[in-house]
Amino acid sequence: MTFAAQILTLYPEMFPGPLGASLAGRALAEGTWACEAIQIRDFATDKHRSVDDTPAGGGAGMVLRADVLARAVDHAVAARPDLPVLAMTPRGAPITQARVRALAEGPGATILCGRFEGFDERLFEGRPMIEQVSMGDIILSGGEIGAFMLLDACIRLLPGVMGAASSGVEESFEDGLLEYPQYTRPAEWEGRTIPEVLRSGDHAKIAAWRKQRAEADTRLRRPDLWERYGSARD
Repeated sequence: MTFAAQILTLYPEMFPGPLGASLAGRALAEGTWACEAIQIRDFATDKHRSVDDTPAGGGAGMVLRADVLARAVDHAVAARPDLPVLAMTPRGAPITQARVRALAEGPGATILCGRFEGFDERLFEGRPMIEQVSMGDIILSGGEIGAFMLLDACIRLLPGVMGAASSGVEESFEDGLLEYPQYTRPAEWEGRTIPEVLRSGDHAKIAAWRKQRAEADTRLRRPDLWERYGSARD
């Protein structure tokens, strides 16, 4: 099954962009996933192809219009009713690796890219199936960069994209922890050596060391993850 990505954007020329290179690019060429960028302006009705207007109540910037976006979303849903619709917005719920994995196991996604000051809120009231997601507590110039991040996270999990099946399992966030530290040759670099346990050949000790370091690093670097991890084990 081909993973289908429909991207609703004001800048369709941005796609596939970086997703046309490396592992994602090879998977695209092989038909593992497909990319269709849809121009939102095509759903404007006035001669200027307007997609935005000034904020109600005043303020800086412009707001994307609900009527235009709804027509674009309706078009995408009619074309692929099986795909979930996600809107890239800092007001959305933070994306998680669990949600990424669930998307990767499905038929694909329709992604709506925000711009300017964001979306007219009535879009989400009128189209409640739209899932609002955020790629983190940062502000980007547009949702396209967030779409790249989300799609890359999904594509790398598709069957055959990564060389080793385990590459997508033993990673940060997959079990609620940050990944353990990694090392490779040379055995010594600038006076720093690879931990002895990793050179021991004792797989049980290696596994225990990795688990201990994953827990210690998560507790130190991401106390929010550590708190959730502890709650899940209780």
